[in-house]
Amino acid sequence: MATLSDDTLRKILVQIQQTAVQSQRALNVSRQQIAAKERERRILQLTIEEITSLQEDVNLYKGVGKMFMQVPRPAMEKQLKDEEKELTEDIKNLEKKSKYLEKQFNDAQAQLRDIFHNAPGPS
Repeated sequence: MATLSDDTLRKILVQIQQTAVQSQRALNVSRQQIAAKERERRILQLTIEEITSLQEDVNLYKGVGKMFMQVPRPAMEKQLKDEEKELTEDIKNLEKKSKYLEKQFNDAQAQLRDIFHNAPGPS
């Protein structure tokens, strides 16, 4: 690294810092998305539990705009379970993305530490 000019080193340092900042921001967004999807999934799970605890002859209704439409119980259960499955897959994908972003952030931080530890002191 000693053969690189100060200007080149400065550009590399700025690029690594930008990567670290971008990774950290994306990681925070990803974590917020995971939390939101987990909340949605939990609401669906509670709804499914509530529906299964009801008697078979109870009518179920689904909101459609400003009105409610009667829905057969098996169709309602299937739709809710499909939504729950989709949310679970989304959460898994977001967790993978978060792990990648966390690794990218940690790598950038490590590079910055290496640069500052190996930098020559003032002459």
